[in-house]
Amino acid sequence: MKEFLKRKNIVISAKRYGIDALGAMAQGLFCSLLIGTIIKTLGQQLSLEFLVEMGGFASAMAAPAMAVAIGYALKADPLVLFSLAAVGQAANAKGGAGGPLAVLFIAIIAAEVGKAVSKETKVDILVTPFVTIFTGVVLSYIIAPPIGAVANAFGALINKTTELQPFWMGIAVSVLVGIALTLPISSAAICHTLGLVGLAGGAAVAGCCAQMVGFAVMSFKENRWGGLVSQGLGTSMLQMPNIVKNPRIWIPPTLASAITGPIATCFFRLQMNGAPVNSGMGTCGLCGQIGVWTGWLAPSEKAVEMVNAVTITPTAFHWLGLILICFVLPAVLSWAFCQVLRKMGWIKEGDLTLPQ
Repeated sequence: MKEFLKRKNIVISAKRYGIDALGAMAQGLFCSLLIGTIIKTLGQQLSLEFLVEMGGFASAMAAPAMAVAIGYALKADPLVLFSLAAVGQAANAKGGAGGPLAVLFIAIIAAEVGKAVSKETKVDILVTPFVTIFTGVVLSYIIAPPIGAVANAFGALINKTTELQPFWMGIAVSVLVGIALTLPISSAAICHTLGLVGLAGGAAVAGCCAQMVGFAVMSFKENRWGGLVSQGLGTSMLQMPNIVKNPRIWIPPTLASAITGPIATCFFRLQMNGAPVNSGMGTCGLCGQIGVWTGWLAPSEKAVEMVNAVTITPTAFHWLGLILICFVLPAVLSWAFCQVLRKMGWIKEGDLTLPQ
């Protein structure tokens, strides 16, 4: 059995399924739902129906894109990879509000089963797609609804609890989602799967921005402008090798997120009512801020379902909160905490230098 799994490149591990697959799923989301939402919003604001329609096409392909991306991360053979488009569509449809989580589990299983039979018969072009799609669709009927229900209930619980306890949940959501953003997993996929919108989505945005802007600013001495852009508009995940060497460098942005989270939920009442995936994007391509903006102008279906979001006309106070929570406070707080730790000797010269 070990030789068979090795020959088929089936690696049963937490890294393969919890990091590689989840990270690829987020990329699939970005290339479909997220970019589609951005294009659609741009079209709506510019009154360009072509862009609105283009964005709709991209967003509609979210489930197949996620499944194919997962298959790619699992190094699936071409016939398996292409067949996963149907699997993703079925899992998402049967999973309801928690469809993305169902896609993750079911696409992984279908991909591995498909890989197991791939190229084992002389009629591979028939057997492999059939087995992959059959496995995925059957599982979609059996386990997607309960998976979707659990994910939806858990996300609703987080959203509701944040409304009832904005201070403590503001801290918890901001810190945890921010940490997930920097870890080699996907905070965007987590937020999309759980449907984090409203105040919970705002806290998630705050936590992600604290990590990205925080690391970008506090490491400016070592990484200069290139590091500022790659971390501030790219990902704070670039600091993971340095965090492994010296975990204390993670303290400043994490403390910053614990402060900006409750400020976002309690004072500014910052809500992220765009697509839930934006809640876990932070300042990556300014997707978090675009999500907040689109949520003001046209709340997503998930936001309407979860927190009864309505269209608002943003005021100066809304814009002030967005700028302070996403850019100013993370930069100032992370830099200040970092200076303290540098003086204590916990962070030394070169600890924040990005690997070349």
